[in-house]
Amino acid sequence: MLDALPKPALDANSTEPLYRQLAAWLRAGIDSGRLKGGERLPATRELAQYLGLNRATISAAYALLDEGHLLSGHVGKGSFVRTAIPEPIQANPGPFPTAAISFTTSRPSAALFPVDAFRQSCLEVLDSPEVSQILQLGSPQGYIPLRHYLLEQARQSGMANPGDDVLITSGCQQALDLLQRMIAADRPSAVAIEDPVYAGIRNAFTQNGLTTIPVPVSIDGLGLAALERTLAHQRPGMLVLTPSFQNPTGNTIPLADRRRLVELAHDASCVIVENDIYSDLRYTGTPLPALKQLDPYGNVLVIKSFSKAAFPGLRVGWIIGPRSTIARLIEIRQWCDLHTDQLSQAVLLRFAESGRLHAHRQQICASGAARLKAVLNACRAYLPPGSRFTRPEGGMNLWVELPPGRNAAGLLEEACRRGVSYLPGSVFAVSTPAPNSLRLSFAGLEPREIEEGLRILGRVCAEPKVPVYEPETALV
Repeated sequence: MLDALPKPALDANSTEPLYRQLAAWLRAGIDSGRLKGGERLPATRELAQYLGLNRATISAAYALLDEGHLLSGHVGKGSFVRTAIPEPIQANPGPFPTAAISFTTSRPSAALFPVDAFRQSCLEVLDSPEVSQILQLGSPQGYIPLRHYLLEQARQSGMANPGDDVLITSGCQQALDLLQRMIAADRPSAVAIEDPVYAGIRNAFTQNGLTTIPVPVSIDGLGLAALERTLAHQRPGMLVLTPSFQNPTGNTIPLADRRRLVELAHDASCVIVENDIYSDLRYTGTPLPALKQLDPYGNVLVIKSFSKAAFPGLRVGWIIGPRSTIARLIEIRQWCDLHTDQLSQAVLLRFAESGRLHAHRQQICASGAARLKAVLNACRAYLPPGSRFTRPEGGMNLWVELPPGRNAAGLLEEACRRGVSYLPGSVFAVSTPAPNSLRLSFAGLEPREIEEGLRILGRVCAEPKVPVYEPETALV
């Protein structure tokens, strides 16, 4: 394979990240036919050595192509160029004859972005006396006024203890990368992660020789008994959880289980990393305290972000935890990212302090409630008998288990032919392929699109000739 393509001209000084440059090079090879369907790509270590890059960059590029359905993974065999999936065609009949209905992406609808309010926040920052300082190189810990704002908000809500500090990151993915670098430095280490789990979490913690231990998450929720056994016998140094509206399942850990989790992890000397990026997107029901709010030991690090409730394109996330841990993470960050984007952080601070963020969140939650109601009603109405699905009270995703014998990955091609796409559950698997499962991301679709998409998908799933699960063809 390496002989089939000219070596890429990667530019470390470009504004385009190296992994995206690498992904574009590989995609060009696929589009040109030099990389053919079914061809095996080099292992991440092999390609990293060939190109002089680190394995994390290779893994990120492969993950990007995987999300675009250009690659498939086979357990124990590697990553392969996918045979082409036909472009989605018109849904027939239906109100959306020219556009596919995509349940694939877990992000808010761009139609809801308050562009005018955001523009006003930008102008206020640019007109401020501090603008020259904002445009200077920023502290690796983040824009100081935003740090103070976030820490004060966290203390008022009980999310931060007196000895805690905050580190602003370039989105949650950088936060995860910094955390895996920290625990990888404390060898021997293992990290327990949910299974199934968002691929960005899985990929982050499979770097630097870390061992990942899957903790089962079913349609009924987190397997607390299995987690207790894992903590007692395998002794991971870190446990990564998304307690509220987990991606991909949409599950939320009940209050009693949250309290138990905090105690179990403390007794096992296991640090909890709480991925708390969806809790603000609660549409119905009673809000639950975060694990960080229930932790009297200082054993929980919490990751937060503006991405899901504001603008995904502004890469601003943060970590709250004990001051000593934050100091270590700042040091690690300086190895790979000396400074931060103060302008984005200053604009988001202004957007929050002005009350515009609160108003936007209210609109997001109102529209989210309508979308959630639509997807739950449509699942009840159109999925074939024997299907099961989660019933989240917020977030952006829900999980579907089709009747036994259905292969969600195999059904995807026919669904795309009819104008509907989704991600099969095997994309999110750590150790369990989940062949008859799939994720529906509903936040970016209008209610009428959601109903039409589920109507089409239900017909595809109910047809008598459906692909049967074959373990050797499962995606990972």
